Formats: sequence, structure tokens, C-alpha cells
Amino acid sequence: MDPFSFAPIGALLEGAYALVEGIASLLDPLTGGLSAALAIVALTAIVRTALIPVGVSQVKAEWARRRIAPKLAALQRKHKGKPEVLQQKTMALYKAEKVSPFAGILPALLQAPVISLVYALFIRTSIGDHSNALLGESLGGVTLGSSIFHAGWPGVLVFVALFVVMAAVAWMTRRTTLRLAADQPELNPTMAQMQGVLSWLPFLTIVFAAIVPLAAALYLTTTTLWTLGERAVLRRRYWRPVEGAAVATA
Repeated sequence: MDPFSFAPIGALLEGAYALVEGIASLLDPLTGGLSAALAIVALTAIVRTALIPVGVSQVKAEWARRRIAPKLAALQRKHKGKPEVLQQKTMALYKAEKVSPFAGILPALLQAPVISLVYALFIRTSIGDHSNALLGESLGGVTLGSSIFHAGWPGVLVFVALFVVMAAVAWMTRRTTLRLAADQPELNPTMAQMQGVLSWLPFLTIVFAAIVPLAAALYLTTTTLWTLGERAVLRRRYWRPVEGAAVATA
């Protein structure tokens, strides 16, 4: 079953098509053949601007979790060997401190539908009852609907450039994650090890970008860059010193 045959989802796709095409038309006199690719970048900026309040709440929650980390460590020591009691006490602490343990995944979840729409925009030959003109647009000689496996040479270099940018962002994100974990000596070895494993997750974005059309890879590159910059700015704005920890902001 085609999900885009469902009227509400189809309407969202047509709205996204009209927005991208409209932005591209506005940019065309200035940017020519780059207009469609830049429209994807502009779409990403629009989405991320709308999600700034979510980013603010996420950074505040991140700081709050650092603030209560000593209390969590105390609970873990007190209820060691009693996992059910520890879980209950931990959730009670989160509730009492008004801290959400799930705030970190919210921006990714909210962006998932947008990435799906961008993916659909560049793989479907028709949108609604008209042909998809975006399929003819390109970046660096590679059509925006092509994956790296169909880019050919030297078009594959466009993908390589995006992957290099995403890898650099992922490396900086991982470094910051490990630095923040190092600033919390009260973390037990298990939690510290988990932090180390989770710090590799940003690199999965590159794997996903390798199997989607160039337009979606461009969206992912732009949104990861935005996230890196936004986190640095918001941490400086909303984080407060935590006793015994040096605050990392990059």
C-alpha cells in the first residue's frame, strides 16, 4: 500500500513539493542550477528554526540530568543489586526534579517525517496529479534523486564531500559527548561505558546518507551541522556551572 495515497499524507507531500519548488524558483535568478539543492538547505533551515524551542528544552534537560547525576550515583550505590527498586527510585527522582530522560531523542523523532517527505520528493515520478519536476534537478552533475550507487564518476565525489562533512561533525559531537562524560566522575563504570558506546551513534547518519537520494543526504548534512552549532550556542546560553564539572560547550 502506498502511504501517500492516504489523503492527509499526500497533502503533506504536495505541500512540501510546492515549498521546495517555490524556494527554488525564488533562488533561480541568483543561483541557477544550484537552486533546487539550495532549496533543500533552506527547507532544512526552516524546519530547524521551527524546532529551536525543542532544542532549548533539550539542552535544559541535558543540563538538569548533569545536575542530578550525583543523586543518581547515590541511588545506584544505595540500591546496588536491587534493579527493580533502583528503577523505581530513579524514575521518582526524574519526576521530582522535573527532568525527562527521553528529551534527547525528541528532535530526531520530529525530523523523521520531514526526512521521509524529502526522500519521497526525489524518488516519485509524480506528485499528486502532476509530474515531478524536481527529479530533473541536480548538484555537481548528480541528480538529486540519485543515490551514491548511481552517481557514477566524478559525481560520487559530491557524496564523498557530504560524508566528509558529516564525519567531521560526528567526530566533534563524539568528542564533546566523551568530554561531558569525563566531567562527571560520579558516573559508574557501566554508565560511562554506555556513554562511550552511544558516542558513536552520530556516525550512523553517514550510513543512512549512503543509501538515500542526494537530496536527503544534503538534508542530513545540513541538519547535523545545524545541530552542532545550535548545541554550542544553547549550552552557553542555558547551562549553569555544575559543582565539580567543567562545562563543555562545543
